[in-house]
Amino acid sequence: MRPGAGEDEMNAEDPAPQRADGTVGKALEVLDMVADFERPVRFSELLAAERFPKATLFRLLQTLTSQGMLSYDPDRQSYAPGMRLVRLAHSAWRQSSLAPIARPHVDRLAAQVGETVHLAQLDNGQVLYVDKRNARQPVEMFSQAGKIGPAHCTGVGKAMLAFLEPGPLEDALARQSFHRFTDHTLTSAKALKADLARIRARGYAFDDEEHEPGIICLAAPILTRAGRVLGALSVTSTTERMNIPALEALAPGILQTAAAIAADAESWRFPEQDKRGGR
Repeated sequence: MRPGAGEDEMNAEDPAPQRADGTVGKALEVLDMVADFERPVRFSELLAAERFPKATLFRLLQTLTSQGMLSYDPDRQSYAPGMRLVRLAHSAWRQSSLAPIARPHVDRLAAQVGETVHLAQLDNGQVLYVDKRNARQPVEMFSQAGKIGPAHCTGVGKAMLAFLEPGPLEDALARQSFHRFTDHTLTSAKALKADLARIRARGYAFDDEEHEPGIICLAAPILTRAGRVLGALSVTSTTERMNIPALEALAPGILQTAAAIAADAESWRFPEQDKRGGR
């Protein structure tokens, strides 16, 4: 039996017109859909997303499964990322992520401050957390390595946005939802731009309970010698343990660590972002 065939019969014609990115773009979108569930997912759940006609979705799932990018469980009739995708992800992690290069620096900073340390990069205008060290007294929070978060209300996000060139910055701003997470969230491009100007002037960013209540951080950009944004580094704490002035006292060490990561990245010939803000 072909993967998924026991759940739905695919007899409908595909009425969807070809998009500019064609089949490859559609297949990648399906991979994103499966990954977003963060668990094995059934055909009916993917279909409910209403991104593709039934026949198109079925055909893409078959191709991705046969190529090892997805795996199919016939007993549960569910799809999950395949081992080929896992291998590619590990390769991408080693070659395109700051995490392997930054690891000793992140370890050292976490040991010094005793608070949570995050390492992040930009992904289509949003924050991709690529590494994390928990505080000596861990606190439950949204961020985890591999998770995508908003850029407009996180310290690492704002630290990276502040140092983008005008074109990539406007593109990134257009991708922000400006969703209000807390009473402190900046909810407009105008307010965010004003904050980004302050960040550029002092060299680092704050998250003053803008994404999660009770969570504060100081973040520094990781920049090449030419000023290109590679990523950002932050120290995160809670309002119960610290305040913004106490975090600001840590700024010299955070900035020094960010500079050391950037130097190691350049010496390793890390692939810089292009002028469109891609990686």
